[in-house]
Amino acid sequence: MLPFLSLFWVLAGIVILVVLNLKYKVHNIFSLLIAGIFVAIMVGIPLEKVVTVIQQGIGSIMGHLALIIIFGAIIGKFMTESGASQQIADTVIRHCGTRYLSIGLMFIGVIFGIAMFYEVAFLIAMPLVMNIAVKANIPYMKLVIPTVVGATMGHSLFPPQPGPIALISAFNADIVQVYLYGVVVILPALYCAGILLPKFLPGINHIPLNSVIKPIEEIDSQQLPSFKISILIPLIPAILMILASVVRPLAGEASILTQVCKLLGSAEISMLLATFTAIWFLGVKRGMTADGITQHVSKSISQIANVLFVISAGGILKQVIIDSDVGDSIVQLMSHVPFSPFIIAWLITAVIRILTGQGAVAAITSAGIVAPMIGAFDLNPALMVLAVACGSNTITLMYDGGFLLFKETFGISMKDTFKTWGLLELINSVVGLGMVMLISQFI
Repeated sequence: MLPFLSLFWVLAGIVILVVLNLKYKVHNIFSLLIAGIFVAIMVGIPLEKVVTVIQQGIGSIMGHLALIIIFGAIIGKFMTESGASQQIADTVIRHCGTRYLSIGLMFIGVIFGIAMFYEVAFLIAMPLVMNIAVKANIPYMKLVIPTVVGATMGHSLFPPQPGPIALISAFNADIVQVYLYGVVVILPALYCAGILLPKFLPGINHIPLNSVIKPIEEIDSQQLPSFKISILIPLIPAILMILASVVRPLAGEASILTQVCKLLGSAEISMLLATFTAIWFLGVKRGMTADGITQHVSKSISQIANVLFVISAGGILKQVIIDSDVGDSIVQLMSHVPFSPFIIAWLITAVIRILTGQGAVAAITSAGIVAPMIGAFDLNPALMVLAVACGSNTITLMYDGGFLLFKETFGISMKDTFKTWGLLELINSVVGLGMVMLISQFI
């Protein structure tokens, strides 16, 4: 099949996905399944293999991300209920003072974004931010924006969140490089979107607040878990992943130490250890009964069931693209386009994100399209992970879950949502891509 025709059918499938979502309000799972089957048939996958492709697509994502998503939800639940998230916020703000409050809240946002699902991080952080805004007598949106910028960037760029983990797996990227280059990418993006934007955004001091989310009733500081434990738990996976990658070249691939570190540093095992640590220190040590722990675990899993299945369904379209060699066809097309492959990858992901309103789905879907570019253009896989991650974290439209969560939480107008949420997402995405391009010039 001609390259442009393959691309046409992929785009047609995405249009079907959007129409089913927006016009007919079809659930994401069904719309992703229908779009995937349509593209599979149109690009020439034999009918007898279509079901196999669907199974492989769902299985590849479910098998790799299911435990990570479940463990992340459990950790978030225990951090919320125990007051660990409040301890992190209180400690950082106490050391930052009013002058550096925005920087402290961005740090909190990044930690929450890495440790929890974005929606969970948002709903945990916003009541804290509202409390702080009242206490410091600062317009609430000046503190909301840096916190949300930190949470969105932390969630989009760094493991063990589902999007980055899926990209690292698809591109066979080095996790240490993703973390190291990710820090270089995230800092300018945080500064531009989290510090500069609130300073120069017109009318930010007067955006009306009709909030459905109220300042939280704070837990007595004497009853909070320690800051060290509170901050260590969400960072355990990152520490173990980096340790495994550092030990491997030093001890040798075949050594027992390397094998043990690789096991502990795998996404699933590192998240399991972080989950056990959270249950012990934030549950058992604080007097929670076995029944109470079981209820917390069950409730957290039930709350993310929909997220888990939607992300898994996103793997269908990715698998269709891989099995049909559409990605190779697109590489042939893009080889004649005078743009960097990183820009092309970012654009593809950003368009899918805007059309579908799903960041993780956009990253997973575009992975199948852009993966062949890495070998064809001899690109650094870690930088491609970050370019696609930035594309999945860009400006969104009014049907996007993050857009609606932001708008409805503060009860603000569509115009003010585009001016705040829309701009902060666009800025951090574009600046992030710019940093990826800059790093690519030196490695």
